[in-house]
Amino acid sequence: MKRRNYLKLVGTIGLMSPLKKALPFSFEKEESITDIYLFSKHLQWLDYENMSKVAKEIGFDGLDLTVRRKGHVLPENVERDLPKAVAAMQKAGLKAEMMTTTITNIQDPATEKILKTASSLGIKNYRMGWLKYKDNEPIATQIEAFKPQLKELEQMNEYYKICGDYQNHAGTSVGAAVWDIWLLIKDLNPKWLGCQYDIRHAMVEGLNSWEVGLKLLQPHIQSLDLKDFTYIQKESGWTVKNTPIGEGAVDFKKYFQLLQKLNIKVPISVHAEYDLGGANHGARKLTIPAEKVIASLKQDLNRLRAFSKFP
Repeated sequence: MKRRNYLKLVGTIGLMSPLKKALPFSFEKEESITDIYLFSKHLQWLDYENMSKVAKEIGFDGLDLTVRRKGHVLPENVERDLPKAVAAMQKAGLKAEMMTTTITNIQDPATEKILKTASSLGIKNYRMGWLKYKDNEPIATQIEAFKPQLKELEQMNEYYKICGDYQNHAGTSVGAAVWDIWLLIKDLNPKWLGCQYDIRHAMVEGLNSWEVGLKLLQPHIQSLDLKDFTYIQKESGWTVKNTPIGEGAVDFKKYFQLLQKLNIKVPISVHAEYDLGGANHGARKLTIPAEKVIASLKQDLNRLRAFSKFP
């Protein structure tokens, strides 16, 4: 985004009083159980300085920075660009302690370069990439085969003092069932390789059983990511549609109460996967006005703060 356009956007943010009246939650920051970060994918249309200013203006505590192909920081440029991104976030008053990667093993030459650079800058957690099951091999056999790979990664994480978090994700890859994550990481040190628990994906795959999976993974959860969804019926059958926070099937009030009961106090990354004019997909150009994207992200944040506030 060019500077003149950004200045116009910032002016728009400062003049959002009509939107304040229209939204059901206050724009004032409420105390919550932990720091809330914004997944930087949704600000892919801004550079480091401007994404940081916008995230701070919205009210987030930090940014969960994309360090991957088509991300804010490309893996091949991590040594040059990650320090710039972190500096911009810190200058804006944001925490720079989370990032999202595609790391799954130490054999990839980019892995050590990313971890070494991130650790030196104070980043504490990174979301890992996903492992894939093969159709022609027993699942149990494949899980056992993945364990040495993750053990090696745990050891590299310990060396660089950074934690890798494996996210549960709906679908057919490793982690959709949640229990397979536990089988993979139960013998690893959660300080160096744990789980990023995603309530949306857990509920898609286990509408009523997600509580069991959360309790199982509790000792290993190092970060959370939050989004919402609902079920819709099409001619082809039932499917899932992403929604703004608080408008779908996720019972956030119950979820936060359980997080408090289980003493899970880890950083939260907010994801907005519903239609946001391309921002939901990490687009470089938006098809809707930027102020609408910002208002939606602000609404998600304020709803989460309301859900996570306890007397």
